[in-house]
This record gives sequence, structure tokens and C-alpha cells, in this order.
Amino acid sequence: MTETTHALIGADILAPDGIVKDHALLHRGGRVDGVVPMSELGSGHVPVTLEGGLLAPGFVDLQVNGGGGVMFNNHPDVDALKIMAGAHAQIGATSILPTLITDSPEVTESAIAATIEAVRQGVPGIVGLHLEGPHLAISRKGAHDAAFIRPMEDADVAALLEAAAQLPVLKVTLAPESVTNAQIETLTAAGVLVSLGHTDASYEVCVAAAKAGARCVTHLFNAQSQMQGRAPGTVGAALAEGKFSAGLIADMIHVHPVMIRTALNAKQGPGEIFLVSDAMATAGSDIRVFELNGRDIHREDNRLTLADGTLAGAHLELLQAAWNLTAQVGVPFDKALQMASLVPANLIGNRQIGRLVKGALAHVLHIGPEGDLLAVWQDGQKIRG
Repeated sequence: MTETTHALIGADILAPDGIVKDHALLHRGGRVDGVVPMSELGSGHVPVTLEGGLLAPGFVDLQVNGGGGVMFNNHPDVDALKIMAGAHAQIGATSILPTLITDSPEVTESAIAATIEAVRQGVPGIVGLHLEGPHLAISRKGAHDAAFIRPMEDADVAALLEAAAQLPVLKVTLAPESVTNAQIETLTAAGVLVSLGHTDASYEVCVAAAKAGARCVTHLFNAQSQMQGRAPGTVGAALAEGKFSAGLIADMIHVHPVMIRTALNAKQGPGEIFLVSDAMATAGSDIRVFELNGRDIHREDNRLTLADGTLAGAHLELLQAAWNLTAQVGVPFDKALQMASLVPANLIGNRQIGRLVKGALAHVLHIGPEGDLLAVWQDGQKIRG
């Protein structure tokens, strides 16, 4: 049976090189079949006419702790992953790394097993796993439970290597002072994406970790040693060391827009800054209170905090984060959108997502002229709008 080709027409298209006009986006069998000029469109397709706006790649969110009313820590199983991925796809993140916040060894084992099984089943949107902890610095624990934070041991390395062999992507956030550079070398040699976070490490220690293979910094500016005149810290290393990419929570609560602008201007490549949601159970849900490690987290004015006021993740959609960068930092909107799609996709080495090119998965967003999310296609199937 011949698969039908659909042509999305009437909207601008965000291609890897920028926005193109008067083109059609073709998709067939769940994949992009090309971006062609309207003058060359021809026949043999089903037209889908859109009323202006912009077609952009589905977002790629590398830090998703929960969604749809559930937290991965509380429900480390495949059903929870389906709920989380479905909730995030509805708000534009068609590819996610479910993220486990520091927890017990038993919960960690369950989370790894659940993600491996979700990938095996082909759960839409699950492209790997992010373990944030437990090998962190207690002094920079943030909302992580200090009772579970500990140095990395040989058994931990073995478990991570076993997980990495069964997952398309395994990202691990760790504090370099809680591991050895030899451990970082072992992990990265096996394909683990090592990210520095929740750390008080000096600039020199972070650069040494980069030389050992670390390639990322988790939520830039938050829960890490800051940049000072004589002590560049983790932030300074993230910006000055070209091997590092860095996630950013652009809700304008976690980081001041002036600091975001400064970081974007200062960042040395080829590593880039990309957007993450750091979403919790509230994403795609109306709930205002949820639990993590036996502690209540409250949502008020889109701020998520523990009882003592400590920030605990974010209530943020990546489309809003992109608009925040444009409105408050001055980043061109197409570049902001790529910080939520192309850049993180490249970081995890997945060329099938985060871009609208022939052969890529047909994860497509239709963003209206006013910046609202009008429609979402995932694997060529319309799931919103």
C-alpha cells in the first residue's frame, strides 16, 4: 500500500539555515519528505493549508522530571513515561529525556529499567534517560535530597555502563568533586553524556573534567559555583571551555535576563547553550502541589518551591522559554527555537529530530503569528490542533 504524502503549505518554515518562505513541508510515513519551493510542488500529495504562522521542529527537552501530573521519581515505570511524554508532546516537546532527580538505588534501578523498556516498546518521544545525581555536592544540592547524595563508586560505574549499552542516550549530571576523572573517562568512552551540575567545583576542576570527556553543564548558573573576578567557577568554565554545551532554564526566574544575554555573548564554541524546561509534574497539568522525596512542592505564579523557598524545578514550556529569550534578551526567534530543538538534538547525536530536513522524523510544530502553539505533529500524526 502506497503511503500518502502530505504537504503543509501556507506557513513559513524553520529550516536548519533559517526561515524560508513560500515553501511546502512534505511528510510521508512519519518522516519529512522534503522542504520544496511552492513553484516546484507539483501534484501527488494531499495539501494541508495553514493560515500563516511558522512551522518549526518539535522541541527536544533534555531535562524533564515530570509532566501530566506525575513525577518520574514517584512512578519510575513505563506508564509514567507514557504520561510524561504525551503531556510534553502536547506542549511542543516531541522528544524528551525523562530525568530522575537524586533518589535511592532502588528507584534509580527502576527508572533505568523503565526507560530501557519504554525505548524497546517505541514509546513516542522517549529518546533516552537523564540521571541527575546522586553523585553531587551537598553544598549545591538545591531541591535534591541530601540523604541520597554520595560519591561515585565502582558499582555505580558498572551500572551506568550497563544502562548506556541499552539506551540510545544516557546523560548523567554529576559534580566533578564527587567522582574521579578516570571515572568520567570510563563513562564517556562508553558513550555516556557527562554533564557537570550541582557542584562547587573550581574552574580548574571543571576544565580537567572536560579534558576527561565531560561535554555539558546542567542548568547554567543554577546550583553551581559562580563566576568571580579571580575564581571563574563552574559558570566561567561553562562559558570559556568550548567543549561544554550548557542547558538553560529561561523562565526568567532561575536566571536574570541580563545574565542570559551576557552568557550568550560570552559562550565559546563549538559547544552551545540550549534550552531546557526542568519541568516537574505540573507540566501539561493543572495541579498546584505535588511530592518529591516526601516533601511538598508548591506552584505559585509559575514558580515551584519547597517550603523553605528553594526553587524546585520549573513550570515552563519551551515555547515560552524561546519567547522569553526573544522578548527579554533580544535573541532572534528562529535562533531561540533552535536552542530548543536543533542544538540539543545535535548534543545527543540524534540527527533524526530537531530539524525539518528530508529523512528526519516528522515532528512538527505550527506556531501562530501571536506565538501560540496551534498544532503538533509527532511522527507525522497530528496530535494537537
